[in-house]
Amino acid sequence: MEVSPYGLESLWAQGDFVTKGVAVLLVAMSIASWYVIVTKAIQLLRFRGASNAAGHQFWDTTSLPEGVATLGTDNPFAEVAKAGVTAMSHHTAHKGHLHDQLSVSDWVTLSLRQAIDEASGKLQTGMAVLASVGSTAPFVGLFGTVWGIYHALVSIGTSGQASIDKVAGPVGEALIMTALGLAVAIPATFGYNALVRGNKTTIAKLNKFGFDLHALFVTGSRSASEESEKNANKAKLTAVGRA
Repeated sequence: MEVSPYGLESLWAQGDFVTKGVAVLLVAMSIASWYVIVTKAIQLLRFRGASNAAGHQFWDTTSLPEGVATLGTDNPFAEVAKAGVTAMSHHTAHKGHLHDQLSVSDWVTLSLRQAIDEASGKLQTGMAVLASVGSTAPFVGLFGTVWGIYHALVSIGTSGQASIDKVAGPVGEALIMTALGLAVAIPATFGYNALVRGNKTTIAKLNKFGFDLHALFVTGSRSASEESEKNANKAKLTAVGRA
């Protein structure tokens, strides 16, 4: 089978170390960005299940250990709940030392806030890779483009004539580098934007869950708005059942 003189195989075979280095760098950037996109997307899908449990199943249980168990493991909602339980236990055990310094409300708030901040930091892991790839890949491809055009000019100067066979290869090399840079940058940019939205949604739910936990630990029940909404939903269900 005859190999096209203007294909990727010919580009790799005829390219110098700069061309090959740019191509390898773009491939490495693409692999890194897709790895982050896939792993973070799976993580967000897993956290979505935990957030649903934090919004419903957790509050339908009869004890804190049972509620924490509904959240599963290795997710920020479970970590925040465990941090709140630990904070309450610690404050109770050291009440004589902490009571004069921090109230139970302040102590629980600090503990929950620290757990939420740690979870937020973990959610941001890998996002710098996508941001870097999305912003630099087009310029890496542009460098390959400039290098290909330089080769075309050298071919013209050496041969003394601007014939198609002299410039088609280098110009094709330049265009391929431009395409590779865009092919790497575009998925990274879209993936970054999508993951940022997902992270913001998760963090917002974490803050809401932390607020409800704080109310539970300090007052013994969820926030008044949540209780009212829950009672209203029960009343609607009862009315529908009677009808």
